[in-house]
Amino acid sequence: MGKKMLDVGCGGGILSESLANLGAEVTAIDASKKTINIAKAHAKKVKSKVTYLNTTTEAILSNSSNLKFDLITCLEMLEHVPDPSQTIIEFSSLLSPSGDLIISTINRNPRSYLFAVIGAEYILNLLPKGTHDYSKFIKPSEISRWIRSSNLLLKETIGLSYNPITDTYWLGKDIAVNYMMHIKRENGLN
Repeated sequence: MGKKMLDVGCGGGILSESLANLGAEVTAIDASKKTINIAKAHAKKVKSKVTYLNTTTEAILSNSSNLKFDLITCLEMLEHVPDPSQTIIEFSSLLSPSGDLIISTINRNPRSYLFAVIGAEYILNLLPKGTHDYSKFIKPSEISRWIRSSNLLLKETIGLSYNPITDTYWLGKDIAVNYMMHIKRENGLN
């Protein structure tokens, strides 16, 4: 792979370690010191070469405006930040020419509230109660607007679905609850 990669909101580092195992030079960041410490402990056990930092994209930009990444991932984190549109601007500033951005988040509609909040937090107990704030869920059209104003291009949107009975996940056309976007910086765009 050989790409410089930034995993934003890396959590325990599952994606970060997988990408490092494929040959990426991975920097993984999370605003939670506790989470980063867990990721570092696991990385030490499995001899992972991921660089874990307790920081934010805003802090990275304030320390080094020249730092660029070929791939930025932000999975299930954007709906937890105070200003997701600003986070998209920060991603744009950190992307290299021809860089790729992969994000996943939760759509904002009654079905997503039913599944992601009521179902996941209160019925199935998959997540701690209060994990999600419905008002912070993000419609794909909102992200599309933010990326256009950040000189990025939307390449693909795909739905993420989960069946709690069979404990299976799959990708498909249904973006009503969870969805992923592949966003690209084209050569020469600032």
